[in-house]
Amino acid sequence: MNRSVTTACTIADVTAAISYPTDAEALAAVDPLGAPIPVRRSRAERQAIVLDTAERLFSGRSSRSVGMDELVRETGLGKMTVYRLFKSKDDLVGAYLSRKAATLLGFIDAELGRFADDPRGALLTIVDVVEKDVTRTGFRGCPFTNVSSEYDDPQHPARSAAADYKYELHMRLVHLAEELVPGSGDDLAAQLHLIIDGMQLSGGLLGPDGPASHGRKLAERLVDAAVAAG
Repeated sequence: MNRSVTTACTIADVTAAISYPTDAEALAAVDPLGAPIPVRRSRAERQAIVLDTAERLFSGRSSRSVGMDELVRETGLGKMTVYRLFKSKDDLVGAYLSRKAATLLGFIDAELGRFADDPRGALLTIVDVVEKDVTRTGFRGCPFTNVSSEYDDPQHPARSAAADYKYELHMRLVHLAEELVPGSGDDLAAQLHLIIDGMQLSGGLLGPDGPASHGRKLAERLVDAAVAAG
């Protein structure tokens, strides 16, 4: 799991550079004669519109099946506007996954804040967050795995963004596991990460009532066994 510092900071860099408003769509005003006045949107608002559109289209089908012309039409923005924000579809796909990673990790970190002095509870709450995700209506599998698997180049922005997310998640597991069982944190974190990946794969293919529904119980047994052995 050795990754460079630069790579590990990618998600944080994207999060710091882009601010996404809750409602990026603005209603056009009209002048006294009833003519529409062009809406002036900030760069962050335009980025949010493009990325929101990409998420809707990519999650409903696949990133490869969505062409840039279709995406531009769906945004309601001009083609040049979209390409000023994202130089290529590859860059857009990478930014889409980076934003999703920042959102998910932010949610996980907020949950972890409730378990500052309870590493066991913190580890299991990460599994709980995954369980909530894989049992929701419309879950189609891990988006990072789904999208990155569409591209063969290991340097593709989608592959890099997916690897960054997995790395950041794994580091959280390692940190908490090491607090709980000093000296054995790496092993426990790796086992929990495999459970999480298995839940996401099974949930996407076999539904929430399949093997994914047993992930939390298995994680709890692993954690308790590691504590007992330590």
